[in-house]
Amino acid sequence: MGLFNKPFLNNSKNQNNSKPKGKVIAFINQKGGVGKTTMAFNTAYALSEKGHKVLCLDLDPQANLSLLFGVDTAESGDYSIHHLLINSVRELRALHVPLLCGELIVKDQKVHLLPAGQELSGFELSVAGINSPRQLVLKKFLEKNALLEQYDYIVVDCPPTLGLLVVNILCASDGVMVPFRPDEFSRKGLGHFYEALEDIGEMGVSDPPVVLAHIPNLVDARRKQEADDLAKITGELKEAFGNEKMVPPFFNRAQLVKGQAKKKSVFAFSGKDYKGLQEQFSQMATIVEEEWSHEH
Repeated sequence: MGLFNKPFLNNSKNQNNSKPKGKVIAFINQKGGVGKTTMAFNTAYALSEKGHKVLCLDLDPQANLSLLFGVDTAESGDYSIHHLLINSVRELRALHVPLLCGELIVKDQKVHLLPAGQELSGFELSVAGINSPRQLVLKKFLEKNALLEQYDYIVVDCPPTLGLLVVNILCASDGVMVPFRPDEFSRKGLGHFYEALEDIGEMGVSDPPVVLAHIPNLVDARRKQEADDLAKITGELKEAFGNEKMVPPFFNRAQLVKGQAKKKSVFAFSGKDYKGLQEQFSQMATIVEEEWSHEH
């Protein structure tokens, strides 16, 4: 059996008409430095460009996605999504703060945001003693606040770990996008990620999300070792999932760095040098749309 050979994960969750229309899409890899934040940010804007209402959840304590939106809860001392998650657990009433979900959502751009804070690094400790399922805190938070009725897509930027916070994200997600760098560390990170997905399925508390795409990211085509590693990883992934789960590589382009520095998506630029990236991210949005097109 290959490293990524988890065939049951290819199937979408069983959907029924009573479920809300919104879908949760997580950008995830246990390995850091693979470009999850940039991918999540630009894909969220690509979905918005197609007319969808999109909310981003920053669930990484490093809060890089929040910084792209110009929000720094560490500097401002403001509340973060961590406080909302704790507020949603009755057993943690002693830790509740006077905060409503609608008050925290940042709405000054096309895409809305629930910002992260450093407090998220203590999430696992905060919920350690509760009797209700610790894996479902995020899922129940989304349900209680009817966020899947208000938004077409909720895009989640995940921390580079496989702890309880990521388990919560996997249990709440309908689909996952998996960015990776073409190196051996990323390959091993992907293996650990699929083991975690298998664990979600075996726990039985929630259906595992469907894998929407594997995204070779920050690829430097000039390096032979990188090209060899990319060929090796993509070969293994294609063997396990088929070609439809693999997207063309995102190369390490200056335009992405420039957009990040200006805290803007690639769609905010009109130059010809951004056209290729805009098309690539639009294709990512199409992959998300088409996964559940049969429901509409």
